[in-house]
Amino acid sequence: MSGPHVIRGSVSLPEAELVWRFSRSSGPGGQHVNTTDTAVELRFDLARTDALPEVWKQRALERLAGRLTDGVVTVRASEHRSQWRNREAAAVRLAALLAEATAPPPRPRRPTRIPRGINERRLREKKQRSETKRGRSARGWD
Repeated sequence: MSGPHVIRGSVSLPEAELVWRFSRSSGPGGQHVNTTDTAVELRFDLARTDALPEVWKQRALERLAGRLTDGVVTVRASEHRSQWRNREAAAVRLAALLAEATAPPPRPRRPTRIPRGINERRLREKKQRSETKRGRSARGWD
């Protein structure tokens, strides 16, 4: 593989905690596809890992609750014909998924007032528009 897959900062996916499974890819492909296991399934035990800080782990467990099976997150890759490239794709996908799941929550929005000038301009334009439409009414067109 092409080195450690960094999640964020100095935290990366530990190779020892990644579980790989290979199978035959689906779809067309000829004789080669029937004999090689190119599809990749990558599993990472998020609930039992020590590679992530505890705060990150809890955040990821919360956010990925729908994707987890007994605390294990699974990623599949079968878009390439080569097992090597599918392994790379799965590892990158898992690192991106964990980076997104462990990201700190966004700051809460601080409510702000609408400036009086903007509100007055909106009401003035609204009144002008209504005058334009009133001028198109059927008065005097008979």
